[in-house]
Amino acid sequence: MAGFNVRSILVTGANRGIGLEVVKQFLEKSNPPEWVFATCRDPEGERAQQLKNLASRHPNLEIVALEATDPASIKAAATRVEEHLKSSGLNLLINNAGIVTPSTLESETPEDMSLVYATNVTGPLLVSQAFLPLLRKAAQGSPQPGLSCSKAAIVNMSSECGSIANLFAWELGHAVSYRCSKAALNMLTKCQSLGYERDGILSIAVHPGWVQTDMGSSTPHQAPLTVDVSVQGILNVLPTLSKKDNGAFVNWEGKVLPW
Repeated sequence: MAGFNVRSILVTGANRGIGLEVVKQFLEKSNPPEWVFATCRDPEGERAQQLKNLASRHPNLEIVALEATDPASIKAAATRVEEHLKSSGLNLLINNAGIVTPSTLESETPEDMSLVYATNVTGPLLVSQAFLPLLRKAAQGSPQPGLSCSKAAIVNMSSECGSIANLFAWELGHAVSYRCSKAALNMLTKCQSLGYERDGILSIAVHPGWVQTDMGSSTPHQAPLTVDVSVQGILNVLPTLSKKDNGAFVNWEGKVLPW
C-alpha cells in the first residue's frame, strides 16, 4: 500500500467495524491523505467516541454527520465536504454503511426488507449521486490516465452473501433481506461502472470477508477474519485496480467473485 497516494477519501458508516478500521489504516499510512472524511449518524454521540479520539490526534480527519437513508442529511454532508476541499475534488468514496437483520424466509418482514434495502442499496446510490460532482472534479484534475482508486473511485462494500452463483454461508443464516440488498448493490455497482466510466470514475464492489464485527457476529458462529487483516487486504487491493476491473466484484484478497 506504500504507493497508494490518495489526496482525499470519504468513508460512510465510519464509527465502528470495517469503516472505522479503514479510517485508522489510512491515517496511519506514511503518506496519509490530506483529507479523511469519516461519516456517521451522530458525530456527537457515544458511538462516535473512537472517531473523536482519532480526530484529536489527526488534524486531517474530519467527522461529518451523514444518515444514508436521509437525502437532506446526505446533501448537507456533501456541501460540508466541498467546503473543506475548496477547489479540489474527492478521490475515493467508500460506501461502507450497512445493516443486517437476521431472518429466515418464513420470518422476513416487509418492514425489514424495506429498511435494509434503503440502507444498503438506496443509501449508496444517493451518496454517490451527491458526491458525484466532487468525484468528477477529482478525475478532471488528475494527470493520471485511465481509471484508478487514487484518481476517482466509488467502492461499494458488498458481500459474497449477495452472490447468486455462490450463496455464501446459507447454512449459517438466511438473512434474506441482507442477501437481496447486496445482490442489488452489486447491480448498482455495475450500473455505476457503465454510467461513470466516461467521467474517469472507477466503480467496484468489494467483499471484505466474514469479519469479526458487530455485523459479522450476527450469527452464533465465529467469523474467521479480524477487522485489521480484512482492511489491510482491501487497502492492498484497491491500488491494483484499473479500467479492466471497472464494475467487478472482488474480495479482500483481490479474487474476482461470481455474481
